[in-house]
Amino acid sequence: MTSIKFGTDGWRGVIAEDFTFANARMVAQGIARYVVRCEDARKGVIIGYDHRFASDTIAASVAEVLSASGTPVWLTDKPCPTPAVSLLVRQHKAAGGLMITASHNPYPWNGIKYKASYGSSALPSIVAQIEKELAVVEQESVPPLPPRKDLIHPLEPRALYLDTLEKLVDWQRLRAAKLRFVSDVMHGSATGLLVALFRRNGVACDEIRGTRDPRFGGVHPEPIEPHIDALSKAVLAGQFDAGLCADGDGDRIGAIDRDGAFVNPHQIFALLVWHLAGTRNLPGDIAKTFSVTKLIDKLAAKFGRKLHETPIGFKYICELMLEQNILIGGEESGGIGTNLYIPERDATVSALFLAELMAWHGESLGELLAVIHAEFGEYHYGRVDLDLKPGQKEKAIAHFSSSKLDRILDLKVVRREDMDGIKLYLGELGWLLVRASGTENLLRVYCETSNAGTTRRVLEAVTKIVHNL
Repeated sequence: MTSIKFGTDGWRGVIAEDFTFANARMVAQGIARYVVRCEDARKGVIIGYDHRFASDTIAASVAEVLSASGTPVWLTDKPCPTPAVSLLVRQHKAAGGLMITASHNPYPWNGIKYKASYGSSALPSIVAQIEKELAVVEQESVPPLPPRKDLIHPLEPRALYLDTLEKLVDWQRLRAAKLRFVSDVMHGSATGLLVALFRRNGVACDEIRGTRDPRFGGVHPEPIEPHIDALSKAVLAGQFDAGLCADGDGDRIGAIDRDGAFVNPHQIFALLVWHLAGTRNLPGDIAKTFSVTKLIDKLAAKFGRKLHETPIGFKYICELMLEQNILIGGEESGGIGTNLYIPERDATVSALFLAELMAWHGESLGELLAVIHAEFGEYHYGRVDLDLKPGQKEKAIAHFSSSKLDRILDLKVVRREDMDGIKLYLGELGWLLVRASGTENLLRVYCETSNAGTTRRVLEAVTKIVHNL
């Protein structure tokens, strides 16, 4: 077995290849050693799981490993979204939490996320310590202790979660707007949550793809095109005002406008910044990861907010939220967090704020975006993920890092940044980012310009360059 490494948010692997019961128990041993040595293990650990193949049985196995260390365990009695585990950790004052999930990865994957005592992604320092403990388990073949089943307790994960989220928005305003929504949970573990909140507060909402399917209906459980096409069709067929989508474990959001158009994560983030910092005028700074639209920079300036930029991964946003007053922080993948909640991304929370924004202004998502674009200009973003042969990713990073590369097509490269991958600025027109994935064997290529055709041409040109290296 190769050494297990944590990516941007936990450890993930292909089921029956890397992600096996033996490896999951080994990761759990490493986490148990961390909790015993670095946290107050007497406070216990929360363990939850999603809808993926064998997630429930892996969770039960992991619970036994944690209990063997003398750590009390609360194991959820049903699937739940990742942010529910984060919230339970925070509200139970637990030492930490584990979520059995591979988030938005394709169905052959599964994984383990570790949530720290503050109720969000583990900081880089915590991840480093867990990996250190895991290395000891791997190298020394630490034998597992017998489980302490008396320390494993069932926990209902949804009621407290829904009660907490219900307090975040103005339901009177939402009811008065008489909007109709459709929720798409992509067969994931956020099933039934948003629709329950809306319906019990008198707001019309239907749900699609709400049944458990470990194959996610044959699409990746990531709320972007083309995986979100089913929601677009549902919005048009039902004449809904908007479609709101959650990924496989309920922490990333996607959206569809009432005309069936996809609203990408950058646009969602911009709308929520405009709503919380602008319309609601709530205090706090704004944070974004390295691959997020420059529109956020302009919104931050307009509302007089300090902007923080971090490497890619919500753990870096979380670290800022723990240290400073960050009103809202977001990443390119649709993970958005706010200080009105816990320092964690949550698709259901983001969906509630989008609905509140629409009710506040009486306009659709597309109409609200048009107002923002009229003031700040247009931003057209695109991303391609290239599955490459061994060594090609490294060649690509080296190629785009070279100062000898001074143009992409007819666009002059005016400067570079290397916070996370290599970002090339193409004059005043936009930027290009080339970065190796932290969770999959992929090279991700991101681009944003003021013209949709230009963005497409740049992505096509870079794809060709990479394949020819």
